[in-house]
Amino acid sequence: MSHPNFVILYVANPLASAAFYQNLLAKAPLEASPGFALFALDSGLMLGLWLRQEVLPQAGPVAASNGELVFALDDQQQVQTRHVDWQQRGLPILQAPQQMDFGYTFVAADPDGHRLRVYAAGAA
Repeated sequence: MSHPNFVILYVANPLASAAFYQNLLAKAPLEASPGFALFALDSGLMLGLWLRQEVLPQAGPVAASNGELVFALDDQQQVQTRHVDWQQRGLPILQAPQQMDFGYTFVAADPDGHRLRVYAAGAA
């Protein structure tokens, strides 16, 4: 049985988004063109960045609050460190670091408004 191994985000400019994620992930894309860019993440998950206007069937309106790309870290200090790093990189912070039921977390946004959650499970 196959399992999901690929996430695609619809973006306004795949090359600009690839540059953003290359800087954020400290990893070069496997491919990058004006219509599509692709990253292989350390977890084995593939991250695709597809030019929104070329998506078929046509994508609906941008709804950045309908999902998140999640980065799991080991502890609260790593979450705090990542928060400071992303603030210094100029990422919009949508939720300041705080303790929630599932762990210590914050949320930022990429240039297209996709939500990027960082958390450490159960951290207190």
